[in-house]
Amino acid sequence: MTDDTRTRLVAALRGELRFNEPMARHTALKVGGPADFFAIPADPSDLQSLMAVILEMGMPYLVVGGGYNLLVRDGGFRGVVISLKQFCSMEKLPDNRLRAEAGSTNQQLVRFANGQGLTGLEFLSGIPGMVGGALSVNAGAHGRSVLELVESLTTMQGGKVTVTFREDLRYGYRHLELKPGEIVLAAVFSLAVGDAEEIEGRTQGYLEHRRNSQRVGYPNAGSFFKNPEGKQAWRLIDEVGLRGCQIGGAQVSEVHTNFLVNRGGAKAADFLQLAQVIKSKVREQSGIDLEEEVRIVGAD
Repeated sequence: MTDDTRTRLVAALRGELRFNEPMARHTALKVGGPADFFAIPADPSDLQSLMAVILEMGMPYLVVGGGYNLLVRDGGFRGVVISLKQFCSMEKLPDNRLRAEAGSTNQQLVRFANGQGLTGLEFLSGIPGMVGGALSVNAGAHGRSVLELVESLTTMQGGKVTVTFREDLRYGYRHLELKPGEIVLAAVFSLAVGDAEEIEGRTQGYLEHRRNSQRVGYPNAGSFFKNPEGKQAWRLIDEVGLRGCQIGGAQVSEVHTNFLVNRGGAKAADFLQLAQVIKSKVREQSGIDLEEEVRIVGAD
């Protein structure tokens, strides 16, 4: 970190800029070393100004939302971490559509849609994190996925804002193909009018299901591994006898074996080592290679 870098980033940003910010404060797993810079732009134009400096200086950058689905290594992040938590506006559009910015939480989006009498997003109930993260990984549950309901996606790459319609997006199970460095800013959702009581009933049903099946009681990043085709990751992990297995402060949840939890004082290295044990044991018994659903970033 040089004085010139710091001065230029401060001058570019109307929002907040922090230095040597521990990423353990910004990840659901509560682990991760410091980021050189942690920027909170005030709005999309503020982000554009920040990106102009970042790109000119050739600095690495990482965009975060609620810190779910993310594991930052203990060495932290050498560059700029960008939080979009101020990008949280939502509005109803004509023809049963909603527009939500990336920093809105999934729960805020569901509640807003419900309040407008619009149905389709109830399956997001109880899924933690923010809309930008849900879009970036095509989050889903109960046979539904969020990109199925997207009419258009607004992104920024190289400081340029682009709107892409769903038919031009390339996506699949827990995946959205983004260009290198592309940042999800907002989406327009195409929904349907529904009965208020039925919408609320489905919302509560999904919430209750998630509470009963995934109340693990410790910090976690949600599902750690993707489900292999035709299989359930939690079952594969359970079948090799790793329920409750612990390395350092990281443990395979005793409630849901595809959740790795921080029992207290865990390091990122504990989770990485535990993940390798799981992958090795599952491969040895079933021949299946588990793939992490969490994004792993940062320096060792």
